[in-house]
Amino acid sequence: MSVALLKIGVVLSTMAMITNWMSQTLPYLVGLNTTKLLVASGGKADRSTGVLPANPEESWQVYSSAQDTEGRCVCTVVAPQQTMCSRDARTKQLRQLLEKVQNMTQSIQVLDQRTQRDLQYVERMEVQLKGLETKFKQVEENHKQNIARQYKAIKAKMEELRPLIPVLEEYKADAKLVLQFKEEIQNLTSVLNELQEEIGTYDYEELQNRVSNLEERLRACMQKLACGKLTGISDPITIKTSGSRFGSWMTDPLAPEDDTRVWYMDGYHNNRFVREYMSIYDFMNSDNFTSHRLPHPWSGTGQVVYNGSIYFNKFQSHTIIKFDFKTSVISKSRQLDYAGYNNMYHYSWGGHSDIDLMVDEGGLWAIYATNQNAGNIVISKLNPNTLQIVKSWTTNHPKRSAGEAFMICGTLYVTNGYSGGTKVYYAFSTNSSTYEYIDIPFQNKYSHISMLDYNPKDRALYAWNNGHQVLYNVTLFHVIRSEQEQ
Repeated sequence: MSVALLKIGVVLSTMAMITNWMSQTLPYLVGLNTTKLLVASGGKADRSTGVLPANPEESWQVYSSAQDTEGRCVCTVVAPQQTMCSRDARTKQLRQLLEKVQNMTQSIQVLDQRTQRDLQYVERMEVQLKGLETKFKQVEENHKQNIARQYKAIKAKMEELRPLIPVLEEYKADAKLVLQFKEEIQNLTSVLNELQEEIGTYDYEELQNRVSNLEERLRACMQKLACGKLTGISDPITIKTSGSRFGSWMTDPLAPEDDTRVWYMDGYHNNRFVREYMSIYDFMNSDNFTSHRLPHPWSGTGQVVYNGSIYFNKFQSHTIIKFDFKTSVISKSRQLDYAGYNNMYHYSWGGHSDIDLMVDEGGLWAIYATNQNAGNIVISKLNPNTLQIVKSWTTNHPKRSAGEAFMICGTLYVTNGYSGGTKVYYAFSTNSSTYEYIDIPFQNKYSHISMLDYNPKDRALYAWNNGHQVLYNVTLFHVIRSEQEQ
């Protein structure tokens, strides 16, 4: 705003100077307000005052003029033609005046350009100043807000630290108790050292030997208690309902105590995906699992997980495969010679259940039938590392007449069917190579059993009963003999 006023003032001042010079130099050429020069169409002029030549058309010309808002001539400058009166002193003054006017006009134009640039610069500066003012206000407001937040944070921290004061006071009391405990420990250590000196080295070693002997006897007794003869099976406990009518599920009996993973395999053929649940709780209450893809589809439901690997019968073959879950590779595979497969010697429910792999307290077993044994059950003890047969036993029980079977403590137990009323009625002991007929009730809650395996760690039977995953607890009869009887 100030620069614009300055520009107008300079222009007015310059015009005043020009008017002053003209009034002093050419009073006879200028008419102010009261003098009007009219040029008619015929070229004749009417003059009311001033000095003009007799024939202005021939010797004078209108050089410049200005008009007011009503169109009246305010200032008219006439000058002789350049060819006339070239030696006249007034003509020389007029030329000098014209040069000054031209110089002043150029100066005014330069000044006007500079004034325009300065005005634009000031306008930009005004915008920038307004932006800075806004930013300063924002910084000031943010600073106030930061101070308020910091104050609140400090206040909250003080509120958190305030309850620690009584805790520190209690800690001082606890420190005193710790010192008392240290003194008591030092006293007890001194007493024990004195007792050891009184007992002597020989007595201490004898006591240690007696403790070791007792530990070995207890361990042997526990091993005897681990195995026994099956005398009862509990009512079923339904863990989950999932999958198709046929399948298998299991846990690893050699897994560490903190490893409670559950392995789940749906179907009996043309499937190669094994689900791994992190715990029995996850298996029961969620669908969170890891899927493992086997290199070959399995056959039947006689798979078993043992010491971190899964053992299964390759589909449409008598090949047994050991697959390591950690490395996801086949660590061993071997053919089970003479074993029937592809529904040749299955259980009575079918399902390609020719070869049934099992685990008990004694290790890994394979249950199958051969032509050499007339389709009757053959029991083979397998080396879990090489899959070689350690020893085999032949039975007189037809494989196709068995509903399902499982091993406990080296004895094979066989059910009389897979649907309706079911019981365990046949047992073959590999320890004595003898068999007997028994009668142990077995509740078939969902009317179709396609998998039944014993887990020595849980001392329970795992069953797949018509799309239900079921557990049975077992009761074993133990006979403990003294060392003299053995």
